[in-house]
Amino acid sequence: MTTLLSLRDPFAGPLTLPDPRPSLAGAGRAELQERLIAIGVPQAKARMRADQIWRWTYHYGVADFSAMSNIAKGLRADLDRAYTLKRPEVAARQISVDGTRKWLIRLEGGQEVESVFIPDVGRSGTLCVSSQVGCTLTCSFCHTGTQRLVRNLTAAEIVAQVLIARDELGEWPTPERPINEGDRRLTNIVFMGMGEPLYNLDEAAAAIDVISDGDGLAIGRRRITVSTAGVAPRIPELGERTGAMLAISLHATNDPLRDVLVPINKKYPLETLFEAIRAYPGLSNAKRVTFEYVMLKGVNDSLAEAKALVKLLSGTPAKINLIPFNPWPGSSYACSDWDTVEAFAAVLNRAGYASPIRTPRGRDILAACGQLKSESVKERASARYRKAHDAADA
Repeated sequence: MTTLLSLRDPFAGPLTLPDPRPSLAGAGRAELQERLIAIGVPQAKARMRADQIWRWTYHYGVADFSAMSNIAKGLRADLDRAYTLKRPEVAARQISVDGTRKWLIRLEGGQEVESVFIPDVGRSGTLCVSSQVGCTLTCSFCHTGTQRLVRNLTAAEIVAQVLIARDELGEWPTPERPINEGDRRLTNIVFMGMGEPLYNLDEAAAAIDVISDGDGLAIGRRRITVSTAGVAPRIPELGERTGAMLAISLHATNDPLRDVLVPINKKYPLETLFEAIRAYPGLSNAKRVTFEYVMLKGVNDSLAEAKALVKLLSGTPAKINLIPFNPWPGSSYACSDWDTVEAFAAVLNRAGYASPIRTPRGRDILAACGQLKSESVKERASARYRKAHDAADA
């Protein structure tokens, strides 16, 4: 950060202006090579140098070029003059009574997203990442859906959420102190935070390439799950481009109800959605689709609905996550009674489907499924220009 004294008010104290250097944290391999060539690294050596920076950035998690001991001091100085490895700012941190952690992350331009780490049994755990600021969709039971779409995240901003989580959990090894994979707490990634990832597929796919790279973060593609509310035309493409696991935000077994709960169903009704699901590459009993089903009292939780769900999923390798509804301010829905949820699950179990009832996590900090929302708002380009102009004049 650059610190300047205000000339307009001698008592105002120092002003902190954004660092003009772009950050390479979250960048892909091709971008790293381009950035190196831009500061004078010969093209013949750019790939090797990019591989070195990649290893330091994504395996060891260093945030300072000076720590890259196998890179010449002169190049480290050149890198430091031109770039940084800073992550976006963590504007707020919350920890639930159950150990769930939520981070409010402030991006370039001041917009904010939330990501959540959910500790599981043992030492495994899942990071729920966002793919958009706000959301394209308006699912009626989801808090995020009440926030209009501000913008898509870049691949680097998606990857940065993983870097921040590893920073905060202290999970980076050093050359002297390796961390065994079995000792990691962050083992899985789910694109189930803010936004519809299939409306940002290019950036989500690029982020998955970085996250899954074995020389860096090394979270395998079978441990990365992408959830969609049903953008049917892009579902097979997701599988072809990423090899990730697929989750469908379903919540209803018939079109009239799903039109209300998940309005994108009006564009891609259930028949169209299931045609796309059946075309997902690699779909098998070893690579099942996860169907997410939020239990809403008196809305979708009857035994008749459970039997209809069994019929709907017939022939599709699937498991069903039953999610007790997580309340949020202003919601008109209530969570199904526990006996009702268990009876619903029993119908699915008898039909041969794994149907775990997801234990609500992080409810007390609004970090549970469907509760994420930031206060970011979309601004006109003219307003952003005025803010930038005012900062430059300060």
